[in-house]
Amino acid sequence: MKYISTRGAAPVLDFEQAMLTGLARDGGLYLPEAIPVMSHGDMAALEGLPYEEAAFRVMRPFIGDSFSDDEFQDIIARAYAGFGHAARAPLKQLAPGHFLLELFHGPTLAFKDFAMQLIGQLFEASLKRNGQRVCIVGATSGDTGSAAIEAFRGSKAVDVFILYPHGRVSEVQRRQMTTLTEPNVHALAMDGHFDDCQARLKDMFNDFAFRDAVGLAGVNSINWARVLAQVVYYFTSAVALGAPHRKVSFTVPTGNFGDIFAGYIARRMGLPIDRLVVATNQNDILHRCLTSGAYKTDNVIPSISPSMDIQVSSNFERALFEAYGRDGKAVAQLMEELKSGGFNVSQGALQALREVFDSGSCSEDDTRATIADTLARTNELLCPHSAVGVKVAKEQRAPGTPMITLATAHPAKFPDAVEAACGIRPPLPERMSDLYERAERITRINNDLGVIETLIKASRR
Repeated sequence: MKYISTRGAAPVLDFEQAMLTGLARDGGLYLPEAIPVMSHGDMAALEGLPYEEAAFRVMRPFIGDSFSDDEFQDIIARAYAGFGHAARAPLKQLAPGHFLLELFHGPTLAFKDFAMQLIGQLFEASLKRNGQRVCIVGATSGDTGSAAIEAFRGSKAVDVFILYPHGRVSEVQRRQMTTLTEPNVHALAMDGHFDDCQARLKDMFNDFAFRDAVGLAGVNSINWARVLAQVVYYFTSAVALGAPHRKVSFTVPTGNFGDIFAGYIARRMGLPIDRLVVATNQNDILHRCLTSGAYKTDNVIPSISPSMDIQVSSNFERALFEAYGRDGKAVAQLMEELKSGGFNVSQGALQALREVFDSGSCSEDDTRATIADTLARTNELLCPHSAVGVKVAKEQRAPGTPMITLATAHPAKFPDAVEAACGIRPPLPERMSDLYERAERITRINNDLGVIETLIKASRR
């Protein structure tokens, strides 16, 4: 299994190399040279399997020779051992034909744990085997950072630095990053918004002298292994509702497009997904693009669903690469135009995107109303991001096809917003009950590439 860049000018790598590299040296994102297809029988055989066994069967074709079967099975077992639900990703029914996929039973109460716990184990196995050491730098709008820090805390082979927008994440999200005591993890509160953090991260990857000097690696959703891990729960949930014998649709609260792109990969692998619905909050650039064909950035408006407060959705580049017939030069040109504020998707590429993706947006008032209404009708308490998904799913669901909405975070990660919406303040799980009492360790930093790089060089162990 080989991996190629969406911009067509980077070396072709195997899975392990692509995982450790993260962002391609031409600025692009890695994708499989060819996407393997699961047979009808292999998909049907996933029914009733433990999540770990299903994960092995779905992901194994993408791994190639990078890890043996025994190694990979052991890695998966360790990755999900700390999840708080035996099913790992349980389904709950909200209404006839509408289901909620709970993805918040991992260590940091967000869907990012499915990918980050796995990638943490993959990195550890690879680095130990090869005697390497790396410096992971990530950008987060809230959940990726805490999941990465949790996955790599205490690692002897990895230093972790997470950039997050100062004042633009929830208190729980912040404390999950800033209260750990291991010396190899660092939370950097950067002035600006998430897109600024993401831009500085990409600048570091494109500064090859710095990149090579510190052994830079990335675990944002730009990393293919992150996307691959998320493909699994599309299969397990769809099979639970009758796939491959019937079609299923998914609605995904979407900011950086990684989670819903995992659904696209599942569909390409043969899973009978009817529609993939992009659910956006008031920062609705993806909905606007899929509606009009124009991807034009605007100011980021802070919301009660902060993990979706994004205007530059990195993984959309992967979808564009597929929509443009895997033309790396065309994608590179679009990304160059994006630096000046945006681009227009060609008619043919837009049609290709619309054949797979629908979209909708949700206002702040509608988000609050959905939290309150869902609690009253189903006794299910939603986080604001999941509420965005539920609201859009209700508008987009087609009769006769089950709709699965991804519940991306535990409501306790956003207690102020949830309480304001429905009057109930969701408590943290018992294992995290002292989170507000723990001392914080925060480094404030300017939105300045040189300053950030200097700090990282000086702080590595």
